[in-house]
Amino acid sequence: MSIDEVEAEALKLAPAARARLAEKLLESLETLSDEGNAQLWAAEAQRRDEAWDASGRSGHAADDVFREVRARLK
Repeated sequence: MSIDEVEAEALKLAPAARARLAEKLLESLETLSDEGNAQLWAAEAQRRDEAWDASGRSGHAADDVFREVRARLK
């Protein structure tokens, strides 16, 4: 079963069951060593970078984004 299939099945659960599953999954990550944790974050960063590259979207400078948000909030 792929991760997408597991995710789809998990999302079919009732909210209380999803919360219980989320808690169990988070607890399982707490037992990782610092090295294991670093490896997971590096893999996630790589996945996100590849997804961003594949999206074809372009980024915006943080200064521009914050300036636009501040203008909208006024």
